[in-house]
Amino acid sequence: MVAYVVEHHQISISRACRVASLPKSMYYYKSRKDDSETITKLQELAGIYPTEGQDLYYGRIRTQGYQWNYKRVRRVYLLLGLNRRRKGRKRLPERVKNPLQRPSAPLEMWSIDFMSDVLTNGRKFRTLNMIDDYNREAIAIEVAYSMPAMRVTGLLDRIIREQGKPKSIRTDNGPEFISKEFTTWCKGNDIEIRYTQPGRPMQNGYIERFNRSFRESILDAYLFEDIMQVQILAEEWLKDYNSKRPHEALDGKTPLQYRAQWSLSMESAPTELTPC
Repeated sequence: MVAYVVEHHQISISRACRVASLPKSMYYYKSRKDDSETITKLQELAGIYPTEGQDLYYGRIRTQGYQWNYKRVRRVYLLLGLNRRRKGRKRLPERVKNPLQRPSAPLEMWSIDFMSDVLTNGRKFRTLNMIDDYNREAIAIEVAYSMPAMRVTGLLDRIIREQGKPKSIRTDNGPEFISKEFTTWCKGNDIEIRYTQPGRPMQNGYIERFNRSFRESILDAYLFEDIMQVQILAEEWLKDYNSKRPHEALDGKTPLQYRAQWSLSMESAPTELTPC
C-alpha cells in the first residue's frame, strides 16, 4: 500500500507510512530467511512420493539429518501448495539400457512396433509389425483400425503356433505393451519383455529400419480406400521382403536364405557323444 501511494501520488515514504499507519522500520524490513534448500527438498520428496503428505515428508526430512523444525516445513509446504489435492501421474518403472545386439539364433529375440497412417477418407489405421532380429525376417504385419492388447496377444498366439515361441520380445513403452493383458500373457508364456528407454527408438533399431522400408515401399507409395487393401499389399510385400530382397547386413542374402544357412550349419555341427 505504501509503495503504491509513493509511486502514484509522489509523496515521501515517511508520509505514506503515516497515512497507512505502517511503521517505517517495517517498510524497510527485508526477510533474511532462506528457504531455498527446504523448497528443493520438499519438491524432490513430492516428485518421488506424490501420495504422501506433510507429516511423512517431515519425518523423512528429519531422518535424513536436516534440523528444520516442524513450523518451517509446514510454512514451506503450504507455500508450495502441496496441501492441495494433486493427481499423481502414472510413471513407468525405470528402464534398463539394453544394447542392440544381434541374436545368435532365430527365435531368441523378436521386435514389435506400431505404425500409423490414414485412408483416403481420413480414417486412421495402424499396423503391427513384427520381425526376428536374427535374420531380419518379417514375421507378420497386421493391419487394423484399432489394436488393443488383447488383439496383440491373440496375434502372437497364432504366430507362435505356426512358427515357434521366442525367448524375448523387444518393444517400446506403448500402452498396449505395458498393459496388464500383455505383460500377463508374456509371463504366462515364459517370454521376457525387453523395454527400450523412453525417447530412445534406436534401442529397437532393427524394427525401426524395417518400418522405414515398409513406409517407403507401401504406406507412402499408395492411396488406400480401406484396410483390406493395406493388408493385401502388406502381405505381398512381406513375402518379397523375406524371400527375394537381399540384405547387406546378411551378407547379401535374403532373410529366408540366411535362416536356411543357419539350419544347415546346425545340422552339420558335430554332436557331443554321451558316455555310457
